[in-house]
Amino acid sequence: QVHVEESGGGLVQAGGSLRLSCAASGSIFSINRMGWYRQVPGRQRELVAFIISGGRTNYADSVKGRFTISRDNAKNTVYLQMNSLKPEDTAVYYCNVFAEPYSYWGQGTQVTVSS
Repeated sequence: QVHVEESGGGLVQAGGSLRLSCAASGSIFSINRMGWYRQVPGRQRELVAFIISGGRTNYADSVKGRFTISRDNAKNTVYLQMNSLKPEDTAVYYCNVFAEPYSYWGQGTQVTVSS
């Protein structure tokens, strides 16, 4: 059984910063990729950023230059540093852990950016 838990969401003013954390625990042999997605009501879940085991990263165009993803492989933990937040960043943020062939999701953490 694998458990994925996010933390660090909250309410922040536009221009502010938040740091999300996600820890994976349980029977995980090898994690290939960890990432963050976000979803607003009525819209599809979208990729924010991911990082593979070798350290390569990928970002959505809308967050490039503002968000930074990092990973602690020893702790099976991934972080998302979010700077210069905008109201359009408001969403529920979900952590995804891909350990081939399985994909695991956290319950999500709310991020609200006020204008």
